Amino acid sequence: MIRVGILGCGRIGNVHATSLLQIQSAKLVAVADAVPEAASVCAKRFNVEARTIDGIIHGADIDAVIIASPSPTHFDLIHAVAGSKKPIFCEKPIDMSSERVRTCIATVEAAGVPFMTGFNQRFDPHFGALQQRLASGEIGNVETVTITSRDPAPPPIEYLKGSGGIFRDMMIHDFDLARFLLGENPIRIFATGSALVDPAIRDMGDVDTAVAILTTKSGKICQISNSRRATYGYDQRLEVHGSEGMLRVSNVHESLVESATHNGFTMPVAKPFFLERFGPAYLAEMQHFINCINAGTAPTPNANDGLCAQLIADAANESLARGEPVDINY
Repeated sequence: MIRVGILGCGRIGNVHATSLLQIQSAKLVAVADAVPEAASVCAKRFNVEARTIDGIIHGADIDAVIIASPSPTHFDLIHAVAGSKKPIFCEKPIDMSSERVRTCIATVEAAGVPFMTGFNQRFDPHFGALQQRLASGEIGNVETVTITSRDPAPPPIEYLKGSGGIFRDMMIHDFDLARFLLGENPIRIFATGSALVDPAIRDMGDVDTAVAILTTKSGKICQISNSRRATYGYDQRLEVHGSEGMLRVSNVHESLVESATHNGFTMPVAKPFFLERFGPAYLAEMQHFINCINAGTAPTPNANDGLCAQLIADAANESLARGEPVDINY
């Protein structure tokens, strides 16, 4: 039984707590938050203990720690948990600075503790099944990958101010998914974007509508389209074209019931947001983390996967600013 503590009791911390309750080989022992009231509410909801952050990091009854706190806190918490020799699951990003991510990797490697980066979309049953069929050679050699990701509405402006921008906050999931499906690192990126949804996003120097084209050394191409607005639900689609065919994942809808009348064919909207669409993925990624600790194997995606996605995001920002393709320096 792996005894787990969670640092951060916001929305994603509650998601991971819910997952842990469904895993027989894990036990959620305690939660902590910089805001004690948030920890108390979360602890009451899941019938566990609310502790201080240090109480979880150094707790003798805690075997592994989930870092689900705000992004700016990850760097210090990773170092502290690594110092306590506990396995770490950390939500993306590891840090907004790629150089600081490298420092985290060095600290974790020196401590010799397992580390997993929270890129949950790899564990989506639909995306995962596509990747397995891709790896089996079903459609031959990969030629192009097309990823579409659109949120129903923008997050609050206060959140966006500390998010690192659309490439580090939103498209970073797609950058990791691109690497997962391409089977090799992109080496070049051209990114462009506009603020078409909310003028306040433009005023803070960010964009809410973005497209990126990534190219690998062997010539494979990935196209990614992001938007902070979709009037029909959480839009998550994926297509891989290969030398012998194509694999595609369409949106997951609120219902599979389709209506056909003289007005045409209609279906319900897509799932409302990421919690509903990727609920099974959050459970599967946490099960993977626990299984790896029990088996003594290294979890994936690891810290280097987090770094690679961050470096692609850095290059995307540079490309947007320069208005031209740039090389990705790993």
